[in-house]
Amino acid sequence: MEENTGPLDGQLPLLGIGDRLREAREKAGMTIEQLVAETRIPERHLLLIEKGDFAALPAKTYATGFARTYARAVGLDERATADEVRAELAASEGSDRYRAAAFEPGDPARIPSRGLALFSLFALILLITGGVVFYNTILSPGSGPGSLLDEQRGVPGQAARVTRPAAPVASATGPVVFTALEDGVWVKFYDGAGTQLMQKQMAKGESYTVPADATGPKVWTGRPDALTITVGGKPVPKLAESEGVMKDVPVTAEALLARETGKPGLTDETVPTGT
Repeated sequence: MEENTGPLDGQLPLLGIGDRLREAREKAGMTIEQLVAETRIPERHLLLIEKGDFAALPAKTYATGFARTYARAVGLDERATADEVRAELAASEGSDRYRAAAFEPGDPARIPSRGLALFSLFALILLITGGVVFYNTILSPGSGPGSLLDEQRGVPGQAARVTRPAAPVASATGPVVFTALEDGVWVKFYDGAGTQLMQKQMAKGESYTVPADATGPKVWTGRPDALTITVGGKPVPKLAESEGVMKDVPVTAEALLARETGKPGLTDETVPTGT
């Protein structure tokens, strides 16, 4: 008996929500330009929705919100449409995680080891220090700071270089915690290499602590005004006081405190030691 490996008679391929939205638009006799005018959604976003490429939209909230508006314009169920978009996004995120685990970017063989990097840094510091000492003792022996003995004796014309703090430096220790002031606040945290730390719609009162071992953590959100921040339990100003997309904003304790007070350093002053 001959085996039938083709599709069953009358069986149609399963359509995604993007295909069904496009079919509903065409059935309603609407062009993509008319849909743009009706929904005020950019054409490139509508085309991504029809292709089912929801992950290419700016964020999950945009994907579900745009899809609901599209469904309303063509007469489909908004809630069911949003649920299907969320399901497709969840499936896409699972696939992306698998690919990230299987194929790491970059060639590890070309990345120097941590020990080699530390050795190079130490050698550079020694080279700079040796150059300064050589310049002060051989090339320009009189240009360095005056000795403590000369300062105590009050030798005229000598000056001691005194380093003093310009201002107290705020403590930059303790956990960094973000807390949502409203429901549905979308936020994404990731490290300096782009690896995702957390992405979700936070509920009102929900908090997230930035991992202390994260390297160069950053945040991306469209509601910086709806997130309070503390560093070591101390409140610091919000990232912004109004809505607006903010991306690649550093969220280390040092960076957040610097946004509040600036980052003071040391000032060098030349103080006469005699007359």
